[in-house]
Amino acid sequence: MLERFLRYVRIDTQSDPTSGGSPSTDGQWILLRELEQELRSLGAVDARLTPRGVLLATVPATSPKAGLPTVGFLAHVDTAPDFPGARVAPLVHPHYAGQRIALPDDPSQILDPGDPRQADLALAVGKDLITASGRTLLGADDKAGVAILVSLADTLLTERGILHGPLRLCFTPDEEVGRGVDHVDLEELGAQVAYTVDGEALGEVNRETFSAAEAVVTIEGLATHPGSARRHGMVNAVHLAGKFLCALPRERASPEATDGREGFVHPTAVEGDAARTTVRLILRDHEEAGLAAKGRLIRSLCRALQASYPSARVRCRIRRQYSNMGRWLGQISLPVELALEANRRAGVAPSCPPIRGGTDGARLTERGLPTPNLSCGAHNPHGPLEWVTRQDLEKSLNVVLELVRLWEERGAAGPDRRRSRGSGGKYNG
Repeated sequence: MLERFLRYVRIDTQSDPTSGGSPSTDGQWILLRELEQELRSLGAVDARLTPRGVLLATVPATSPKAGLPTVGFLAHVDTAPDFPGARVAPLVHPHYAGQRIALPDDPSQILDPGDPRQADLALAVGKDLITASGRTLLGADDKAGVAILVSLADTLLTERGILHGPLRLCFTPDEEVGRGVDHVDLEELGAQVAYTVDGEALGEVNRETFSAAEAVVTIEGLATHPGSARRHGMVNAVHLAGKFLCALPRERASPEATDGREGFVHPTAVEGDAARTTVRLILRDHEEAGLAAKGRLIRSLCRALQASYPSARVRCRIRRQYSNMGRWLGQISLPVELALEANRRAGVAPSCPPIRGGTDGARLTERGLPTPNLSCGAHNPHGPLEWVTRQDLEKSLNVVLELVRLWEERGAAGPDRRRSRGSGGKYNG
């Protein structure tokens, strides 16, 4: 599994939010095609890459039991566009002793367990730590999940004595730009319950995500020659965008100022010039009422800006992205209960924290396929200090192996596989 992971992260698969293609970048195709061939060589059935970049494969059941549910497992092949992802040079630090590590390609990037912001590094002591080299992210989000699922297939197709029901593997593109399951057909996936392998700390089983929306604020000013700007009534859209950003409640509703179950408003990009400037923001909250309040805040700031500068044109568009999957998983207990038990069987202490983010599972759950999230062992994603350990990759694989065993043991009496119209493999249990 370590060899697989190191091979996968060297392929540049960053997604591109400005691209309309699926996948949004050519590098994702490269990894998806490689995975398709690898799964076929391992003996997976029906390994097929769709025209929109979704890779599906089957691991046939080995259990003689009838009526077992088909369990799906998903991971995404793309990496985040927040930090460079080309020319990743992964480094393995055997038997990490807890020392500070200055990454060689940029010594200003330092892994330091003494830094309160990096306290999780204490969990890596004594293990084989894997990092990037300083100028790129590592890509453990979610190539650790990809390596775990390919290794799951390898193990089950090799060790036929492990009893399990039918499994469907699904590798998606563009999760990091919010399009991971845009082209996943639930009927084609054919699962009655599923799991994403895209979490962080070992032992996490996530049943809650943020609810999410994207806001795009477009400001059209009045452009004139700056030498005669006063006389001709220039309205500088860049200046107005700055006023809008300064009005955001940064000290109480930004990612930097919130934690736990607190939501936020986060400007992600500003583009344009004096004539026209666009501000993009993401809105996040675990509660629907909180998300709605953040949308009202953005609209009210836009109205106030418009009233102050009537010669400008201020427009606001808010688009819903996904909902907190806890709205559904709070009522469907078995998928989460079995995941918690699988961790205990694998010798891992489980936890169930809400995610301060989202997964493909949030949208799948909303569409009728209950999909909690499992740990892949990655830490500090989307930046140069991302890391994972070999032992946590192996433990995460063991958790998934225990989970497929549990569904074989208890799953026949689990999900009600009666499908609702348009729901795919809707779970009605």
